[in-house]
Amino acid sequence: MSFDMDMSQFQQVFFEESAEHLASMESILLGMDIDNPNPEDMNALFRAAHSIKGSSATFGFPDMTAVTHDLETLLDRVRKNEIPLTTDIVDASLEARDILNTQLRAHQGGQAVDPAAVTAICTRVKALTGQPVDDAAGKKMTAGEKESALADVKTNASTGEPVVYQITVPFKADDPKKKLGPEVLKYLRTLGELEVLGRDEERASLRLTSAASRDEICEAFSFHPSADLVIIEPPEGAKPCKEKKPRKKKAVPTGSGRDPEISQPIQTAPEPSKDQETSPVVAMPVEIQETRTPPRPEQKAAAPAAETSIRVSVDKVDLLINLVGELVITQSMLSQTATAESLVSEHLYDRLLQLERNTRELQETVMSIRMLPVSFAFNRFPRLVRDLAGKLGKQVDLKMVGAETELDRGVIEKIADPLNHLIRNSIDHGLEMPDERIAVGKDPKGTVILSAFHQGGSVVIMVQDDGKGLNRDRILAKAKEKGIPVSDNMPDSEVWPLIFAPGFSTAAVVTDVSGRGVGMDVVRKNIESLGGRVEISSEAGKGSTITIRLPLTLAIMDGMSIGVGDQVYIVPITAIAESIRPSLKDIKTVVGQGRVVNVRGEYLPLIAVHEIFNIRAHSTSFDDGILMIVETDHGRVAMFVDELLGQHQVVIKNIESNYRKVQGISAATIMGDGSVSMILDVSEMARLGKLGAGIQRAA
Repeated sequence: MSFDMDMSQFQQVFFEESAEHLASMESILLGMDIDNPNPEDMNALFRAAHSIKGSSATFGFPDMTAVTHDLETLLDRVRKNEIPLTTDIVDASLEARDILNTQLRAHQGGQAVDPAAVTAICTRVKALTGQPVDDAAGKKMTAGEKESALADVKTNASTGEPVVYQITVPFKADDPKKKLGPEVLKYLRTLGELEVLGRDEERASLRLTSAASRDEICEAFSFHPSADLVIIEPPEGAKPCKEKKPRKKKAVPTGSGRDPEISQPIQTAPEPSKDQETSPVVAMPVEIQETRTPPRPEQKAAAPAAETSIRVSVDKVDLLINLVGELVITQSMLSQTATAESLVSEHLYDRLLQLERNTRELQETVMSIRMLPVSFAFNRFPRLVRDLAGKLGKQVDLKMVGAETELDRGVIEKIADPLNHLIRNSIDHGLEMPDERIAVGKDPKGTVILSAFHQGGSVVIMVQDDGKGLNRDRILAKAKEKGIPVSDNMPDSEVWPLIFAPGFSTAAVVTDVSGRGVGMDVVRKNIESLGGRVEISSEAGKGSTITIRLPLTLAIMDGMSIGVGDQVYIVPITAIAESIRPSLKDIKTVVGQGRVVNVRGEYLPLIAVHEIFNIRAHSTSFDDGILMIVETDHGRVAMFVDELLGQHQVVIKNIESNYRKVQGISAATIMGDGSVSMILDVSEMARLGKLGAGIQRAA
C-alpha cells in the first residue's frame, strides 16, 4: 500500500512562514515589559513556537522540534504565571530564536546543523523551566534519534482518556503527488496508536487512538494539498479538519502549516543581519518604541490572508514591471507618431489620450506592487541596539518614526547595510557612557531616533542621536594625517563629509564594533549607487543627524528633458530646485575656481553641460540659454543648458550593464521617438565641472 507524497513542494512555504514567526518572536521579546508582561504578548510567543514545532515535526526537522518544544514549555509556564518572567528568560528566548533561525537557514540551504548548539540552548532553556536537563527528551535529542525528537510533539496532548478517531484523507486521482506521505503517518504515530484501515483511488481511512486534541491531529495535515477536505470523526460527529471553533474577534490564520486554532497572521520581516545572528548578551535597559503593535483581543478580526494576498516570485514581479515599462515606451511612441500626422482624427486623438491615462494608471499600480513599508528594514535594528548597548555598557532608547513610509523593495534591500553602519556609529561614537552623560547634565539613557518620511518625490531617512556630536578638531587632524587637503577655517558643511573618505576613522582603538574606517565609506557608496545622497549636521554636545535622500523607486522616475546642442538629456526632477534666465552681469569668473553665478545674493558654481561632454551648443552666450539650479552632494550648482523640453516619466535602463560606465551619466532611457537619452548624474556633473576648472587653471 503506497502513501507517497512529495513534501518538498511545500517546504518553501514552511521556510517562509517559520521566518515570519521568528521575526514576530524577536519583535515581541524586544518590546516586552519584564516587570509587567502583556498576557497577549506571551500568548503570541507561545503560538509562534507551537506552530514552528508542529510544522518542523511534519517536515522531519527534529533539531528544530527539540528547541521549540523546550522553548514552548518555558513560555507556557511563564504565561500561566507558574514562573515569573526574568531578563534571563528573555535572553534565553532570544538565543533560542537565533538558533532556530540558524537551523532554518541551514535546512533551507541543505546544510548541516551543529548539534552542540542545539544541545546547549535546550539545556539552558530546560534549566530556566525547572526541568531536569538529563530527562528523556534531552537524552533522545542528544542521541540524535529522529523518531524520539518527533515524539516530543505529543507532550501537549490532553491528559484525558484516549479517544478513537476515524480519519478520512481524500486523494486526487489525476495528481500522484497528492497522496498521504510517510511524514504525516510518522507524526500521527507520535500522538497515539495508528491503524491504516484501507485505501482506494480516492481516499485513505485511518484509525487513531490518542489522548491528543483534535487540533493537534489536524496539525499533521497542515501542508497536505487537500487539507480542507480531511475529515476527522471524533465521538461528537464528523468534522472537516479546517473547521474552526467559534472565537470572538480572533484573527484568522494565514497560509498552510499553522495550527487552525492558535495561529494568527504574522507580519513578514526581512532577513536578520549578521549582527542579529549572534548569541545575545545581558544588555543594559533598552527601550524600543514603535517596533510592533501585537494584535489585541479587542481588535477587529482580520480577513483571511488567503483572500487578500498571495505569494509571488520577485522575478515575476520584476518581469511584469519591465513589460509595463516597455508598454509605456510603446504608448509614447504611438502618441508621438500619431500626433505628428497632420490627418489624425479627433476620434483617434481622444482614444490615444485614453490609452495614455490607462497606461499611466497601470504603470502606477504595477509599481506599487514593489512598494513596501520601510519597517521591513527598520525592524531589524531594535535587536542590534539591544545587543550593542549591552556590549558597550550604554543605555539606549531607540525611537522609530514613520516606519509605515513606503519605499521600493529594491531600495529597502540595499539600505539595510548603510543604516546598520550609521546606527552602530551613533551608539559607539555618538552616545556617551551613562556616567559621562550625567556629568554634563544629560539623561543617562541616550536616544537614537530612526525616522522616515516622504519629501517631494523622494524618501528621507534620518538617523539622529543626542550624543556629543562630531569632533571638528579630530576630524581635521585625521584628514591632514591622511593627506587630504583641508584648512582650519573650513566651514562645518565641508568638514563633516570628510568622515566619508575611504579608510577615515577617528576611533582611537580598533574594536569589533568600529575603528577600521570602512563603515562610512560603504554608506556613501551604497546610497549613491541608489541615486541618493547623504547629508550630515552636528552640534558639539547636542548630537548629530545624518540625512539620507532616496528615490522612491529604481525602475521609473519623473525627469525633465533638456536640450544641449543636438542631444537630449534627462535630469531627475527631485534634483531640480529651479530654472532661471541668467544675466551676463551676474556671471563672474573666479581665479582658480572657474565660473560662478549670483542667484539672489548666493554665488553658485556654474558648469556648462556642453563643455563637459564636448559637444556644440546652440546657445553661444550664457544669456541665450537656461540655468538649471540642481541639488548635489557638493551643494547647489547651476547647470547651463540650451532649453527645457518638458517633464515626463521615464523608464530607467542600466547603462553600465548594457554598455559601460560613463562619467556624468547614471542611466539611460528610451524616448517616445525611439531614441536613447542619457540620465545625468548631477553630483558627478558637479565634480566634473570642478575638475574641468582645475584643468583650465593648470593650463
